[in-house]
Amino acid sequence: MGNILISGASSGIGAALAKAYAAPGAKLVLWGRDHERLDRIAEACRGRGAEADTQVFDLTDTAALLAALAAAEPVEIAYFNAGLGGSLARDAVAQEPLHVARMSAVNFSAPVIGANCVAAGMAARGSGRIVLIGSIAGLFPLPMAPVYSGTKAGLKMFAEALSARLARHGVSVTLVSPGFIDTPMSRGLKEPRPFLIGPDQAAAVIKRKVARGARHVIVPWPFAIVAAIAGLIPGALARAILSRF
Repeated sequence: MGNILISGASSGIGAALAKAYAAPGAKLVLWGRDHERLDRIAEACRGRGAEADTQVFDLTDTAALLAALAAAEPVEIAYFNAGLGGSLARDAVAQEPLHVARMSAVNFSAPVIGANCVAAGMAARGSGRIVLIGSIAGLFPLPMAPVYSGTKAGLKMFAEALSARLARHGVSVTLVSPGFIDTPMSRGLKEPRPFLIGPDQAAAVIKRKVARGARHVIVPWPFAIVAAIAGLIPGALARAILSRF
């Protein structure tokens, strides 16, 4: 049995996923930037009978990322969950360039690099699951968070393309598009958070659907209806509505 790799495991959905997979025989590789919080999650997982190794590093450090990926092999399930949020102030025109660079690296470049690295080993073994945590924001051109929604939209397209490429090798690729989950990132939002659910509830749904080989998971489920309805609205009208926000 290979390892279950989870980035961004020190809080939120990542921490909830770690605990959801923690069981006797499970081998977890947990990544994060907060050493103390990551250790607490690892101890909780060990208390449930799992093995849990931790690595603390910055995903924008490509050399460190590649070294951590090599050390994590063999990977059976890879969750690329770490992400950075950030919306614009109402009177701002654009986001600060260095924040744009960091958000792009964490939300898009790091998971794309990671997925490509673990894909080779999975394909050679003829099995494996790659899970990319996007966002419901990746389905809409949000003017209040253009960089965030752009990085998540890019991740969505990458997931679709990688899924098509790896299917013949027995490797599944799942894109998860969370709506509002009660995590530190979402608590920092000033906007309303409709259909809010807890991270443990979200993790249970994600784990179940990933096991079934789902290509796209939207949680909480009401956002799947919102996305379907939005897909029926002409693009010009959708942009006009969103621009009011």
